[in-house]
Amino acid sequence: MYTVDFLNDLNESQRKAVEYCDGPSLVIAGAGSGKTRVLTYKIAYLLSQGMKPWNILALTFTNKAANEMKERIGALVGTDLACRLNMGTFHSVFSRILRVEAATLGYEPNFTIYDEADSRSLVKTIIKEMQLDDKIYKPASVHSRISMAKNHLVMPAEYALTRSLVERDREQRMPAMSSIYSAYCERCRMANAMDFDDLLTNTFALFNEHDDVRLKYADRFKYILVDEYQDTNAVQQKIVWQLSKEHLRVCAVGDDAQSIYAFRGANIDNILDFEKIFTGSCTFKLEQNYRSTQRIVQAANSLIRHNERQIPKDVFSRNDEGERLVLKEAYSDKEEALIVCNEIRRLRREEHCEYNDFAVLYRTNSQSRSFEEAMRKVGIPYKIYGGLSFYQRKEIKDVIAYFRMVVNPDDEEAFKRIINYPKRGIGDTTVAKIAGLASVGGVSLWRVICEPDAYGLSVAKATMGKVDAFRQLILGFMEKCATSDAYSLGVEIVKSSGISADIYADKSPENVSRQENLEELLGSMQEFVESRMEEGRETEIGLSEFLKEVSLQTDIESDSGEEDARRVSLMTVHSAKGLEFPTVFIVGLEENIFPSMLSMNSRRELEEERRLLYVAITRAERHCFLTYAKSRFRYGRMEMEAPSRFLRDINPDLLKVDKAGGSMLPFGKSSLSSDYGRANRWQNSRPVASQFKADLKPREAVHREDPPIANTFSPSFKRLRAVASSGGKHASPSVSGLSEGCMIEHERFGIGKVIRLEGNGENMKATVQFENAGQKQLLVKFARFKVIG
Repeated sequence: MYTVDFLNDLNESQRKAVEYCDGPSLVIAGAGSGKTRVLTYKIAYLLSQGMKPWNILALTFTNKAANEMKERIGALVGTDLACRLNMGTFHSVFSRILRVEAATLGYEPNFTIYDEADSRSLVKTIIKEMQLDDKIYKPASVHSRISMAKNHLVMPAEYALTRSLVERDREQRMPAMSSIYSAYCERCRMANAMDFDDLLTNTFALFNEHDDVRLKYADRFKYILVDEYQDTNAVQQKIVWQLSKEHLRVCAVGDDAQSIYAFRGANIDNILDFEKIFTGSCTFKLEQNYRSTQRIVQAANSLIRHNERQIPKDVFSRNDEGERLVLKEAYSDKEEALIVCNEIRRLRREEHCEYNDFAVLYRTNSQSRSFEEAMRKVGIPYKIYGGLSFYQRKEIKDVIAYFRMVVNPDDEEAFKRIINYPKRGIGDTTVAKIAGLASVGGVSLWRVICEPDAYGLSVAKATMGKVDAFRQLILGFMEKCATSDAYSLGVEIVKSSGISADIYADKSPENVSRQENLEELLGSMQEFVESRMEEGRETEIGLSEFLKEVSLQTDIESDSGEEDARRVSLMTVHSAKGLEFPTVFIVGLEENIFPSMLSMNSRRELEEERRLLYVAITRAERHCFLTYAKSRFRYGRMEMEAPSRFLRDINPDLLKVDKAGGSMLPFGKSSLSSDYGRANRWQNSRPVASQFKADLKPREAVHREDPPIANTFSPSFKRLRAVASSGGKHASPSVSGLSEGCMIEHERFGIGKVIRLEGNGENMKATVQFENAGQKQLLVKFARFKVIG
């Protein structure tokens, strides 16, 4: 053992957390406090003290985080040691263990890993086979319940015996959930497949039922580190305990104030109760924020202090004091988007920054529309996080399905996806027959077409010829799988299967995009082979190894191309976790949006919403803007909105409020009182979202006459239609007092000055210069405004 110079790079709190290795430790890392730095240096420190890299297990939540940490560790102690670490996501590390120990659990080591789309497809198949109503048993909802059950280690047998779950399903008209869950697990096993949740539950089962196997890995992993511990679910926490309960050498790093993934099964109690679970543990707090200005940090602290159950800490910054957070009120969601665009252009002009210095964060994906529209109109380039990832695009999934069949022909979902793609005359009826015989015989679909006579497959002679041709095609690829590298075999599969002929059939925009995606996939396979060859891993360049890499990719880790380098980032707050930007706009801060309507009946959920806003604020380095709209289109009509209750949680001394149509003022206690009063009065009569959705149900389910068409339009539309049908005889009351030079308040565009009036009567037009929306020409009889001066 020896002292290492690189520890001098750490502050006192970081160094203490790194050097303590004698027992369990919890490192509470406030936002921007150097969490990754502590993890990296702790692993480097363990290596420098003589621990072997293969005896260290480091668990992360993204491949990107694992790769970044390996690079940093390599820079400190050398790449030879770093590359031998057991480091990766929970799923990737445990999938490697499961492939080694597959036989113990009754699996073949070449099992397929089903992604979410595969799982939902299988659920949909089971629902159809059980002749259930897929409008009630929606595949996405059913799979979500199955996933949540697995995350809590509630397996099918226990699910069926859990009264609360059975009663909940019955109340929601889904009494067959337990049967679907059981059938789903059986079909996955039959197909030699595991879904992402199985990678965790099967690992737990492996260690729980086979203590000799658990002890083998517990002895191998002499020190365990877990990143983002606040995001772990029940099964992840239990596996960490299984591997560490003998030696208790475990270090968990995280921040309870940034626990925002309960909807995925994350359990904040894991970090809050760490000291109870791992007795004798030491807690270290990293409280210096290196990212944000002092006022941003102070504002975030003042917000999160309103949560009751949390680990006390006092995050601080020694950066510049910075500006106060700016709270901007907009008349509508349209003006809100324009305000954001104008501020982006102003800051770029004044501070000479790039577009990628800005991020717009919203609570739900649906809020992006108005910002996309506004940015397109004013020429601001943007990119959206959370869209369709590369490996989720249809043409890519089709090719990957072929690869999966070649590696594991028992893969049911891959079989169904490609047996008639490209079209080869094998219809749904034939596939249904094959699936039915497979279900009866308890075998895979592939086994049925390999032995059609044995399983009684009866189809037309011509159809049987096409099925056999498909079988021979796959068998040909399988024969070459053992001797061909992934790229060579991939190219042959794409050509011989007919995929390339299909995709290159024409030069339509859709096909050009598909061609580019296909070429990118093959290029990545070539790089995969060449890079592994260069690393001396020539035995790991096959199709199976390539699929292992692909199966563990996640949407959030999709790479941004060069064209995205200088764009404003639009994303949900959840997607922004772990990122930082010089300027952040947090938009839609209204009741029932942020916090979400679904969180209103639970203090626990409401506190998570507050943590979500805390995460959003702490993404900002220099500027943080908060916005809310007084009205927006929701539930099919223009709704009056109330400012978010969270705005009152922020220390008013740290806010400047820009009221719609007013000047920038310090935030006072009564600044929003009229808005809250107005909104609270409105809330009592507000239509409920669920009622709005219920109104959209099919007509045949409602035994009454259809309502008059006029009732389906908003009040604004009905008024405009009435004016138009009257020939403009009923002039708008807005016209009273209208003259050039007067100020008006428009329903959507906000405050503006009339600079020109043209025409008379129903043809009168007003040219108005709005503060945020710029110059607009309005036909007065249809305009929604009032004269204010």
